[in-house]
Amino acid sequence: MSNVFRELLKKVGSGNHTGENLTRAEAATATKMMLLGEATPAQIGAFLIAHRIKRPTGEELAGMLDAYDDLGPKLQPISSERPVIVLGIPYDGRTRTAPIAPVTALLLAAAGQPVIMHGGDRLPTKYGLPLVEVWQGLGVDWTALPLAKTQQIFEQTGIGFVYTPKHFPLTQAIWEYRDQLGKRPPLATMELIWCPYAGDAHVIPGFVHPPTEAMFQVALGLLGVTKFTLVKGLEGSGDLPRDRTAIIALSKAPPEIERLLLSPHDYGFITKNVPLGTTEELLTQIQGVLSGKPSELLQTALWNGGFYLWRSGICLDMRSGIAKAGELLTSGAVNQKLQELRQVVNSSADTVFQQV
Repeated sequence: MSNVFRELLKKVGSGNHTGENLTRAEAATATKMMLLGEATPAQIGAFLIAHRIKRPTGEELAGMLDAYDDLGPKLQPISSERPVIVLGIPYDGRTRTAPIAPVTALLLAAAGQPVIMHGGDRLPTKYGLPLVEVWQGLGVDWTALPLAKTQQIFEQTGIGFVYTPKHFPLTQAIWEYRDQLGKRPPLATMELIWCPYAGDAHVIPGFVHPPTEAMFQVALGLLGVTKFTLVKGLEGSGDLPRDRTAIIALSKAPPEIERLLLSPHDYGFITKNVPLGTTEELLTQIQGVLSGKPSELLQTALWNGGFYLWRSGICLDMRSGIAKAGELLTSGAVNQKLQELRQVVNSSADTVFQQV
């Protein structure tokens, strides 16, 4: 048993009257002790559920991210005219709506905007469709690549994927606790704003609950992140909804933000999200989008692509961004980026296999 961890557990688990928030340094210590197995299983389980009940603070999230920065992987800086976009998407996947983030990443990379994604396999508590499975269905398998190979792919194609089971295996033990507890602990919130990139980054996480937005602002401010976009997106992702006005926070001079409300109707989009069917159905829909074939998912791709092209600075406004997204898709440029990515990933995977 760790006496140090027990004291941290007592602070977060003592209830409304005597409980205390952790300092940034204490949150970093607690996270490291859980990742490294220095706390006992009983202590870790108790901490995770107590911290969820208490709810994290922005300072605590910053401390957790300090631990991830110390122990976790980072892709190294590449030459880029713009900050690299890091998309923070819930690791437990999607169950209700069709994800469009892989298409958005391809579209941005085709326009010269580098993108990094991160995540793992089907994970608790939703065990929804993860991004890595969508990529695999598109012929891009990130799961066997060491970080050095992912770095090479990122440098060549402008797309990188930090696959945590391979690149940050210390996190795997925590997933077992999350499954047994049946609830998403604050670590699941923190992951959305984790930035596994050592260079100039534009962090874009999704979120569900309004209080999360405020926590993100505090945490990112403490970490010195000045370029961020917070999206109240589909199932906690950065995918803009079409069934309601998109609520977005844009970074300005700290600690200020700019509130942006985007109505799909104002830009000619039907207010309807694309439901998630089987994985095979989704992949067929995505292939249609990449060929520019008219569909509801293509409309979702244009809506999201337009926003991200504008927010990255490639386009001056939403309307020109939507037009640019349509041009990139119908011209075959996005599909060509996928073919390039496939070729580079598969050649890298062959090299890894030969070395093994």
